Amino acid sequence: MSLLLTRLVLALVLRPRPAAKERGDVPGWVLITVMTAGLVVTLWVAAENQLKAIFERALDSVTNK
Repeated sequence: MSLLLTRLVLALVLRPRPAAKERGDVPGWVLITVMTAGLVVTLWVAAENQLKAIFERALDSVTNK
């Protein structure tokens, strides 16, 4: 009887839990966020002078009117 009870307890303890398997897609969202930040930084570094010129022209067009 104790062997059966031991097997039952082990089966209950070692069975996979649904909550443990369903973690969601957190690593995927982290990867998307990091990649987006990397793209923004890369574009900013590559086009910094052009972005500054566009911003200054936009401010000049508003203040000159």
